[in-house]
Amino acid sequence: MENALLVGLSRQIALARELDVIANNMANVGTNGFKARSARFNEFIMPKASAETFAPRDRPLSYVIDKGTPIDLSQGTVERTGNPLDVALRGDNYLAVQTAGGERYTRAGSLEINGRGQLVMQTGQPVLGEGGPITFGSSESNARIAADGTVSTDQGIRGKLRQVRFANPRALVSEGDNLFSSPTAPVAAGPEARLEAGAKEGSNVKAVIEMTRLIEVQRSYQSMATMMSKTDELRSKAISRLADQQA
Repeated sequence: MENALLVGLSRQIALARELDVIANNMANVGTNGFKARSARFNEFIMPKASAETFAPRDRPLSYVIDKGTPIDLSQGTVERTGNPLDVALRGDNYLAVQTAGGERYTRAGSLEINGRGQLVMQTGQPVLGEGGPITFGSSESNARIAADGTVSTDQGIRGKLRQVRFANPRALVSEGDNLFSSPTAPVAAGPEARLEAGAKEGSNVKAVIEMTRLIEVQRSYQSMATMMSKTDELRSKAISRLADQQA
């Protein structure tokens, strides 16, 4: 019975983890450039007992272990906004962003100019150009971004957005604020990297699928909780009866 409870507990932990992943996806349905994640699990077979001479023979136990939360890198829906500082990234390129913790990367292309004249994300972090942060003078106007990432105003070119790509983008680590870090250094996206100006890439979360999965996981969790409760009740009754017989 103890084994049954432990197996059930491993399943509940996995289901709780999956609920967290689904909830995070649902919370970011409207987040620009957000990439959904999914939960993956492996089966762990508990090693057999070292002594196999007793009867009945020991049976292997199957547990659930967390394998990770792989990222879905499919393109989100591109929406036209008409804002000259909005850019939708096409392909596997990312924008480089300056943060307090170092360089980070994003697909969120809704940009703006802060009070210090810097080109920043909506969350305030400066977006990097090929020569560092892109800044504007107080007298400049008509800021816009071209399809190749060139940023210009009525007074000329102010820089070019630094676009990068990764050899293994699935290894990207979510850092919050729609930013990623990478265990390996990125490479320049190259001249073929393109942006769609006046547009933004939406989240690639499929809300209906996520909601359906949320219901399924919740039901599985409740079913497992009921099973474990009945197993624990059965164990208590067995212990009680055993105690009565010994008395």
